[in-house]
Amino acid sequence: MRLSIEHLTTYRYDHEARHSTQYVRLTPRPSPRQRILSWQLEMPQTPLVSSDGFGNILHVLTLDQPHSSISILARGEVEITDDDREQDDSSLSPLVYSRHTRLTRPSSAIRSFLAELGDSADEATLERLMAALLARMAYTPGMTHAGSSAGEAFAGGHGVCQDHTHVFLACCRLLGLPARYVSGYLYSEDQEHVASHAWAEVWFQDAWHSYDVVNQTRQLRQHLKLAVGLDYLDACPVRGVRYGGGPESMHATATVERLDQ
Repeated sequence: MRLSIEHLTTYRYDHEARHSTQYVRLTPRPSPRQRILSWQLEMPQTPLVSSDGFGNILHVLTLDQPHSSISILARGEVEITDDDREQDDSSLSPLVYSRHTRLTRPSSAIRSFLAELGDSADEATLERLMAALLARMAYTPGMTHAGSSAGEAFAGGHGVCQDHTHVFLACCRLLGLPARYVSGYLYSEDQEHVASHAWAEVWFQDAWHSYDVVNQTRQLRQHLKLAVGLDYLDACPVRGVRYGGGPESMHATATVERLDQ
């Protein structure tokens, strides 16, 4: 499947900011599952390009002059193959992803929920977990925010892909399975469906295996992977700091279109 992606993120400040640094993870890495045909970023200034501790491609944008807005545009074309292998050329041990974070720390309710499904760290348990989690937490935009923890979202019984992934990661790590957060894009024929997406990867049988809770699938035929981390904060597309500017507003739009129909 050949996809075209365009993702625009704009920050606006009530007053001029004196300085800002944005950490941008908006460039996908090629793998057996995704071929990058073309990709480019448009920013106010030339960024520093490197990779972060998780092996993601990282662009660091620094603005030293006064500014009242920042726009970052990512766009390109990719081909998604039928290969389900998740290549991992990072030097990190999978055990790094066994650690709970503030966003993925399991609450007592999550622990009880997992206990009802069984404590076996196997594929059957993960399949039951994926189905039971969506039944327990309805996909409902607007009920949570970027800082909502797994416990908070689970208690509310609602959430979006970020929340489902955080709870799934919490359960996997309770089972003793390394699991990581994945950010990316999803193609859907439903134009109302949010193009930015998140899912999980779990380490077992010496490989990473994908689990998309919201779409109840392990075969990522319509997904483009951007970045990985322990939770949303490690893999989010744009994250930064600034001096001055006062209150801010952020607006992001992402579109994913299929080119080979």
